[in-house]
Amino acid sequence: MDMALDRDWPDIREAVARVCADFPGSYWREKDAAQAYPAEFVAALTDGGWLAALIPEEYGGAGLPLRAAAVVLETIHACGGNAGACHAQMYIMGALLRHGSAAQKARWLPELAAGALALQAFGVTEPTTGSDTTRLTTRAVRDGASYRVTGQKVWTSRALQSDLMLLLARTTPLEDCAKRGDGLSLFLIDLRAARGRGLEIRPLPAMINHSATEVFFDDLVIPADSLVGEEGKGFRYVLDGMNAERILLSAEAVGDARWFLETASAYARERTVFDRPIGANQGIQFPLARACAQTEAADLMARKAAALFDAGQTCGAEANMAKLLTSEAAWAAGEACFQTFGGFAFAREYDVERKWRETRLFQTAPISTNMVLAYIAQHVLDIPRSY
Repeated sequence: MDMALDRDWPDIREAVARVCADFPGSYWREKDAAQAYPAEFVAALTDGGWLAALIPEEYGGAGLPLRAAAVVLETIHACGGNAGACHAQMYIMGALLRHGSAAQKARWLPELAAGALALQAFGVTEPTTGSDTTRLTTRAVRDGASYRVTGQKVWTSRALQSDLMLLLARTTPLEDCAKRGDGLSLFLIDLRAARGRGLEIRPLPAMINHSATEVFFDDLVIPADSLVGEEGKGFRYVLDGMNAERILLSAEAVGDARWFLETASAYARERTVFDRPIGANQGIQFPLARACAQTEAADLMARKAAALFDAGQTCGAEANMAKLLTSEAAWAAGEACFQTFGGFAFAREYDVERKWRETRLFQTAPISTNMVLAYIAQHVLDIPRSY
């Protein structure tokens, strides 16, 4: 299939594709069936320096722009893999880079760049608050040279595979805050020291293999220098990083869409029914062609959002639109691929059903489709806030 529209960062695409070639569909099927962490794949990416793409060179990273990191993730998905095992290290890094102290950066970034430590866990979502982040109930109370943390997080992926966790907790009761986004603080927690000392992590089996967990804090004592930035401003720091997260995951959705289109087109050319390739039927052609057009259009919005981010310009609307459009393009391509394969789409050996399950996530997380639409209505169309 000729998808020879402009592809930026070709050297990165080729290098990451070579890494992915060592991890074929059979590897991902085995990990999926066992709900196991793809440690070998993550190690290969780490050894290649790809997870340190955004860390400045002075700390041992590559110092690349966000768009380059997005290309890394897109390529992984376009090759049939899944970057969910490690993508958080890229977008979590932003909080430490932009708001961490000089001492925190010097302490953690070189080891993260070298792959000696993993920062994969981001503790934000709670069972009772969901997307209403400002009402989270996990508390961090200052106690001399420490904070005491009590509460619970859910859908905290990779906490069991991470050495460090970025945690959002309330340091000032909501009723004492002038604005509902005030009083939340961000902490960088050393999980190695916390496990068994007030921290418990439980696996949370799910539809896709993202190593999801629940995390329980029971009077966990952490050093005061775990605080990132200023106390009470953590919600702003998290919002600052959400644009990067949405842009990066938009690239993953584009990668999924391209995998579906390539896979379905190849099958449509080869599969013969009623003495002709099924691809000769417009009922097969048209959904794939439409999904192809959707994918290219969505990719342009994702590129625009990344360009604005890298230029230091406001990009909230573009990041949200990219997330919306790429998630829908990936789902359209997945549906078209599933229909093209017919009954064989259900057979695990083709990887279609696995990728189909995985790409559905993008319409729910890291922000749901309806939340994006509400954002666009309020902030782009200037329609009254709905919640």
